[in-house]
Amino acid sequence: MYSESASGSDILLPETVKNRSKKNSKKTNTSSSSSSSNSNSNSNSSKLPPVCYEIITLKTKKKKKMAADIFPRKKPANSSSTTVQQYHQQNLSNNNLIPAPNWQGLYPTIRERNAVMFNNDLMADVHFVVGPPGGTQRLPGHKYVLAVGSSVFHAMFYGELAEDKDEIRIPDVEPAAFLAMLKYIYCDEIDLAADTVLATLYAAKKYIVPHLARACVNFLETSLSAKNACVLLSQSCLFEEPDLTQRCWEVIDAQAELALKSEGFCDIDFQTLESILRRETLNAKEIVVFEAALNWAEVECQRQELALSIENKRKVLGKALYLIRIPTMALDDFANGAAQSGVLTLNETNDIFLWYTAAKKPELQFVSKARKGLVPQRCHRFQSCAYRSNQWRYRGRCDSIQFAVDKRVFIAGFGLYGSSCGSAEYSAKIELKRQGVVLGQNLSKYFSDGSSNTFPVWFEYPVQIEPDTFYTASVILDGNELSYFGQEGMTEVQCGKVTVQFQCSSDSTNGTGVQGGQIPELIFYA
Repeated sequence: MYSESASGSDILLPETVKNRSKKNSKKTNTSSSSSSSNSNSNSNSSKLPPVCYEIITLKTKKKKKMAADIFPRKKPANSSSTTVQQYHQQNLSNNNLIPAPNWQGLYPTIRERNAVMFNNDLMADVHFVVGPPGGTQRLPGHKYVLAVGSSVFHAMFYGELAEDKDEIRIPDVEPAAFLAMLKYIYCDEIDLAADTVLATLYAAKKYIVPHLARACVNFLETSLSAKNACVLLSQSCLFEEPDLTQRCWEVIDAQAELALKSEGFCDIDFQTLESILRRETLNAKEIVVFEAALNWAEVECQRQELALSIENKRKVLGKALYLIRIPTMALDDFANGAAQSGVLTLNETNDIFLWYTAAKKPELQFVSKARKGLVPQRCHRFQSCAYRSNQWRYRGRCDSIQFAVDKRVFIAGFGLYGSSCGSAEYSAKIELKRQGVVLGQNLSKYFSDGSSNTFPVWFEYPVQIEPDTFYTASVILDGNELSYFGQEGMTEVQCGKVTVQFQCSSDSTNGTGVQGGQIPELIFYA
């Protein structure tokens, strides 16, 4: 049972603690009476006036100052004195070193003094055995601190069904993740790592530490890429994080082929596999989807300890096989890939071949409608274009421009100008860099028809672009004919919900800049 205090700002205390305080109060009163009588007898003997003590509460309109404001933190004179950071380092490995005498006086704030208790056996009143059998770690805790940081710990230690246990086993949380959560509760510090952030998110969700959970989600969103998007999609659904789920789908849709070829794709559960195979906006060739599903089936057979056979691969795929839109493959991809994989039955293979060639098409269990994919957006940075007799000429020199966006996008390619002297063919090497690091490049040819239109040149895979960072777009064109060039360039362009800023690049050696030149368009998915 809990009792309510008279003041709304007071802390609610358990009844047992309140009763204990009353008992202590009575003892104090008795002691005071005894002391008073002794004092009176002494005063009678020495004829001195009695001394009275009274606790006076001063009322002031001045703002209360915290300890850190009154006592600015100073480094101890002795350089070997233990600091909070040193305690953190010691306590991460649970050294349980005894603090220096009067260590409380070294730290002016309650936050710093609590930090000393992090993973420290000093005054610990509970211990946790964390981790699965064979990989456990025994960690000390302090019930009051834990209860203040988590409603689950509060119920565990002070709730109506609280159990008075000195040791609590937690087999479903990794020790490193539990330590990261404790560090947040004790030290008010968030220390996340790529290899433990998912486990830390699980711990934060289990013990209802919402601010730590939000930090984990933010960490995952910033580190999201095609390599881990499928795994994070599976986890985000498990943790019920819709924002993270949406971010994962954005990456998977735009960089589908990279995501499907990643090792992480084979680690997803069956439900996530089905949701990906159903995805209408998946931006990938169907043969890539088919091959990814077979790779997943092979790993799933190993997880279920089944022999690696074609029959077992089909068995673990189940009805998800029919979510692959095999009839929409290019005929060559089907004939040289899916038809010879052995996963399809003879009747299925014959029916699909008839689907490609016959006027009267057979009914198929497979989805026969092609995926919509994503529609690319084009950001055009020039207001007009022109040509002159001595411009724009290429001799293997680089045209370059820098740009930044305010939302995450995926650059699929560039729109380039073509010949101003009739039809012509150009060889183009396009490149995308961030702080000198090449993120994507491709060498291809394109044919221009002599008009002032732009002609798309694509990267092999879309390149993920993070907001508020400048990237360098470059192209080296090789062609005998003069080309159109842009003019009246804009430093900022609004393209749908995305704002793009442009600035000159030092890599440009052929005259392209913000006001004029080549690379008139950025082609992207958002």
